[in-house]
Amino acid sequence: MAVLVETATDNPTRTVANIRSHFNKGNGNLGTSGSVSFQFKKTGVFKLKPEGLSMDDLELELIDYGLEDMGEGTGEHGEPLVVLHVAFNDFGNMQKLLESKHLTPVSAEVEWIPTTTVSLSEESAQEVLKLVDKLEQDDDVQKVFHNLV
Repeated sequence: MAVLVETATDNPTRTVANIRSHFNKGNGNLGTSGSVSFQFKKTGVFKLKPEGLSMDDLELELIDYGLEDMGEGTGEHGEPLVVLHVAFNDFGNMQKLLESKHLTPVSAEVEWIPTTTVSLSEESAQEVLKLVDKLEQDDDVQKVFHNLV
């Protein structure tokens, strides 16, 4: 089971101590910086509203700008979205193309997608999700990614 935590801080000593405390209380271990990143792929993710888009035409055009995967998703309120995945190195190219086509993404983010996933018992999974929740509540934590199914 791997958990990747992105932080931004003005006090690294405090942040590391807080994150270590969360892991210890959640029966986990804090590794060194980058120790689990090999289990994730850094990916650009763009989410668009599907209204007025020709999915097939859009997909064919975006492939030349680094599109790796295009699918459907839902937003926070259940609204339908088109989800585009690009390699991290193609993030800027895709963003420029979308701007030139006057397509404003609902969101454009970098995410760490797990290359392999792990399934745990219900009890263990709940423990991990509780840890993730605690980490996300920390003021210095920007995002938390994990490879739990």
